[in-house]
Amino acid sequence: MTGKLAGKVAVVTGSSSGNGRAIALALAAEGAAVVCSDLRREAREGGYESDIDRTTDDVIRLAGGKAEFVDADASRYADVENLVASAVGTFGRLDVMVNNAGIFTGLHTIVEETEDEYDRTMAVNAKGVWLGCKFAIRQMLTQDPVDGSRGRIVNIASIGGLVGLAAEPSYCAAKGAVVNLTRQLAVDFAAERINVNAVCPGFLATAMVRPFLSDPELNKVLHEKSPWPELGTAQDVAKATVFLATDDARWATGTLLTVDGGFTSP
Repeated sequence: MTGKLAGKVAVVTGSSSGNGRAIALALAAEGAAVVCSDLRREAREGGYESDIDRTTDDVIRLAGGKAEFVDADASRYADVENLVASAVGTFGRLDVMVNNAGIFTGLHTIVEETEDEYDRTMAVNAKGVWLGCKFAIRQMLTQDPVDGSRGRIVNIASIGGLVGLAAEPSYCAAKGAVVNLTRQLAVDFAAERINVNAVCPGFLATAMVRPFLSDPELNKVLHEKSPWPELGTAQDVAKATVFLATDDARWATGTLLTVDGGFTSP
């Protein structure tokens, strides 16, 4: 396939649904061979995908692209190490690592939130990104630069890593960790020509956010807090991710790209 990522190899965690699925499809549309990874291959119920009955890797192959699926828990060291090794073993190198896998345990204050909810959120949303960056960078350091970069990492953070969101303590804590980890790694590995950036999405139409959108009162609040007339989609996040994954963002590193319709601007 032709495109800005022709000949490149990408890994996307949490690729079966929502943002991860849209990102994997967008990278493939630009010519990348994509290694899809998630806890399960099938899309999550309640999503907005028109082709939800097909797996992400199947959709890519049906469109003429290259893809494989690797079952991996983003919070487990051995799983993520194997994920990167599988990508390199199959396609020869790793050019783009998208750390997208994340969970949300619901709305509650820190008083109501359980220790298990905190631990699970931090394990996936913070440690999972740390692991993805660790093994991606370890691999990228062994590679010669292509188009001026040894590799590009895009972490999917959140506006919750930039501002406080009501009743989301562990989620905001984890996404805040992703934001500053992104900045820190950009400093450490700029000299090695490894780009590390993050996308910070706002409230989007995905299965994870459906409970908010299905509640008339919460839906109204979300629209009132967004300067843009409508909420975003997973495709908006995917397009921003593709930009950071290509040579169009050659000199961007440590960048936090908000895709939120102006939610964090006031």
